[in-house]
Amino acid sequence: MTSKERFIEVYNKHIKREGAAQLLEYLLSSDFFTAPASSRFHLSCEGGLCEHSLNVYDCLVSYLDTKRARETFGFSYSDESIAIVSLLHDLCKIGVYKKGFRNVKDEKGAWQRVDTFEYEDKLPYGHGEKSVYIISGFMRLTREEAFAIRYHMGYSSTEDARNVAAAFEMFPLAFALSTADSEATYFIESEKK
Repeated sequence: MTSKERFIEVYNKHIKREGAAQLLEYLLSSDFFTAPASSRFHLSCEGGLCEHSLNVYDCLVSYLDTKRARETFGFSYSDESIAIVSLLHDLCKIGVYKKGFRNVKDEKGAWQRVDTFEYEDKLPYGHGEKSVYIISGFMRLTREEAFAIRYHMGYSSTEDARNVAAAFEMFPLAFALSTADSEATYFIESEKK
């Protein structure tokens, strides 16, 4: 099963609210399934954005299924909320990566052309907030879902740390999503692993 097929399967299985079908149509008509997850870092390859979204989904499901998350912290979220925040947290990356190249020296000092992705955002509305904005054009999010997506970058963003802390305290799903996103990015998708 391809990443695209699995994404659609998980999406259709769990996301049922009004507007979900139209949002999926939008994703299918966009570059979501072929775009990279980043220009130079994690999954900077064709299809990386879809693969990253699935990795975050798997990490979030796994994290929320731990005894500590369930019993100690009392985290309990619907399958729909889990799928929404993880699969859709990076919709802000749709249409922002263009194929390019750069020249780099190889181990012998000779210049080589290397394919890359260049970042060009024609709707610079921020990261998490842009994803919330896109989703909200199709379906309603709960407040906790919106805050989870908005603050999924956690303390690695340029956001005021007090706002991140407040969001994590008020909306624990934001913390859980940030944890899953970090796990996927730095451990599953890292080229250094």
